[in-house]
Parts: sequence; structure tokens; C-alpha cells
Amino acid sequence: MDAHRFDVIVIGAGIAGATTAAHLAKHFRVGLIEMEESAGYHTTGRSAAIWMLNYGPPDVRLMTGGSREFFEHPPEGFADVPLMQRRAVVHLAPPGEEAMLAEKIAASDGTITPIPVAEVLAMAPGLRPDYAVAAAIEPESFDMDVAALHQGYLKLLRARGGQIGLRSRAGQIWQQGGLWRVTTAHGETLGAEVLVNAAGAWGDELAVIAGVPPIGLQPKRRTAIVIDPAPYEVADWPLLGDVAHTWYARPEARRKLMVSPADEIDSPATDAQPDELDVAITADRFSQAFNIDVRRIEHSWAGLRSFTPDRSFALGEEASRPGFFWAVGQGGYGIQTAPAAGRLLAGLIRGEVPAELQRIVPMVDPMRFRK
Repeated sequence: MDAHRFDVIVIGAGIAGATTAAHLAKHFRVGLIEMEESAGYHTTGRSAAIWMLNYGPPDVRLMTGGSREFFEHPPEGFADVPLMQRRAVVHLAPPGEEAMLAEKIAASDGTITPIPVAEVLAMAPGLRPDYAVAAAIEPESFDMDVAALHQGYLKLLRARGGQIGLRSRAGQIWQQGGLWRVTTAHGETLGAEVLVNAAGAWGDELAVIAGVPPIGLQPKRRTAIVIDPAPYEVADWPLLGDVAHTWYARPEARRKLMVSPADEIDSPATDAQPDELDVAITADRFSQAFNIDVRRIEHSWAGLRSFTPDRSFALGEEASRPGFFWAVGQGGYGIQTAPAAGRLLAGLIRGEVPAELQRIVPMVDPMRFRK
């Protein structure tokens, strides 16, 4: 990096670090460092990329709703392609899950509505006619272009004078003379008054290096496969899944389907790889719901989704170490909440949280885990 002295150092260049750094760079000298050769290599680059308002705990839903305007109307020049494309989400209830579906509809404040199963079969004719006894639709959901969103924030950061250091794993981290000091794999020592921990699955490990107690992050592995759904044309299908969230399927690359068992398997912080058994489970659950032969799995992968103990975000300052801010625990919601979450954390660091986000602050305060 060209400079060693910043106002803020952000560690982790996934979507959380990129959004926070871009917002802060409007007011501060910001350095964003990443241990991998590319930004967003782990979780951000392996997202299912669907915006769903009725997904996650209350803080997530509020930040999801608060991010919608950005997806619909990003700043001019932010991206070369639209950030969103409409795609409804259909929730299916196999026998025995009707009450669960009714609860989901009731809790949605009218954003999820019942739909006849026959209409779902017309939308997605590959679905087995006897799989579901009830269904509901969330019509205002949409696909997100994760790469365009992520790269847009990184571009914005650079345009505002921020610097990005790749292959810059943090080695030692300590506080001295009112500054946080960070040594990198390149042998550099960086300094800043504020340090943001946006290290994803490595968030607790990074905190310990900095002498900060962990908050109990748990990375969880999720599996996905891509299949050829021939003879069906699936580009216009909605995302479909059972209301118990044991699988979902969505169009991928025009003529393919991406399928996941919606698994959450405890994992260390690592470069997650798909397990053969999980891949087989994915194919089996898909076959139970669809009249489509899984002739060949064209691609499989796994990613990590890291959760705090209560599954809400941890965004805010560490009371025991002034200037150390947490930006972790995004679970599976980090992309759809990114515009609001980045604004919120940047506001906390500046001491000027936007009025519409203030009620979220106590929900995501990482110090709730110190009580």
C-alpha cells in the first residue's frame, strides 16, 4: 500500500468490509486489507444472491428493507449493469407443513400471500404435482448481481481515495499511542485510530490477535449444486423452496438450476469445500420435489455463513478497546443488507447514524454478548 498511516483500517474485503470502507472513505483516509488474492473470495463470492424481505431475524429484515432503494436506484456510475432483476419466491408446504406456511404468511404483513398450487405448477412445471398441498408467493423479491454490487463499492472506495491491499493477511495487531497497529504479510506496519473487524468467519480469530475477547462466532457450511433441468426451460421460474427450509432451487445461468439443501453444518474458518454426502443429500431432496432426473451434477461448491450466538449481526464498537469495531455475523444475509449495514456501521464510527437506521443499533450492538 502507498501509505502506512490511515484514519481507519478495515480488515476483510468481502461485502461487509467493502461497503463500510466505501462509506467511510467519503470522510476519512481508509485502508482496506484482505488476506486473499481477490476481494470477496470466500462468502461474498458464493452467495445465492436473492433479496427476500421476510428472511432472517428482526435486525436483518429492517436492514434488508432499508437496502432496497439502493438496489433499485444505485448512484450514477456505480455499476455497468442493473443490480437487481425481479424473481418471485415461492414457499411450498408439503403435507404436515401447512401450519408453518400459515404462520409465515401471517408474519409477513401482507408481503407473502397464498397462491394455488396449480399456479405454481404452471410457473414451474417440473415440480411434482403431489409434492405440495399449499403454497405462498413473495412477489417483490429479486435476484441481486453480487459481483456488480461488490465491485461497485470497491470502485467507490478507490474513487474516494481509499486504498486496497490484497494478499495482506494481518499478522500482529496491537494498540499503541492511541493508534491501532497492524503488520501485514508484506512486512508493512499500518496504523489508524480505528480498526474495523470485517473478517467474516475469521472474525473471532482476528479479535483474539488484537487482544479482544471473541463474541462466539460460529461459521456454518452451506452446500450448493448446479444441474441441467432439461427438458425444462427454467430462466423465468421463481425461486422455490419448502417452508421448513430444507431445500431451495433457483435458476442459474439461464438454462441451469442451482439447488441447495439449506444446510448449516458447523465448520472451522476455512476455505469451505463441498462434502460428497451433502452433495448426495442435495440431489435427493431435489428429486423428492421435482420430476427431473439429476443425470449429472455440473458443479458443486460450499460456502461459509457465520452467525453470532443469537443469529443477529454484530455491528459496533468494542467497549473494552476503544476504536475497535465489529462488522461480523452476517450469516446468510450479508448481501441483501449490505447497503444499509455499511451505512449504519460507518455512521457509528462517525457518530452520525442515519435517523432511519437508529432503531437497529441496539439490536446489533456486539456488547450484548458481554453481559
